[in-house]
Amino acid sequence: GLLGNDEALVQQLLQAGVQANDRAWQLPLFDEYQEQLDSPFADMANIGGPKAGTITAACFLSRFAKAYPWAHLDIAGTAWTSGGKDKGATGRPVPMLVQYLLSQAGA
Repeated sequence: GLLGNDEALVQQLLQAGVQANDRAWQLPLFDEYQEQLDSPFADMANIGGPKAGTITAACFLSRFAKAYPWAHLDIAGTAWTSGGKDKGATGRPVPMLVQYLLSQAGA
């Protein structure tokens, strides 16, 4: 999952994912999701619960990074090797990010 506040950055990351065969899927960052961070105990919660957790993680980030272009890659489901005796990380989304950096460098 890929979310961000800058459409150009999001599109650059999506394109890098296609080039590196390490694709992402853009998810919506609708204002309606912000209310899931409301808290009766604190200024805000840092997790939105089971409903749209990926999106509410980006909502949390959006509250602190309004002045900057940003993107959130939710890799919780794809970062780790699962099942059997295999241990370790998958490396996702390293290929996408390397391709993005190479593209930014003009390589």
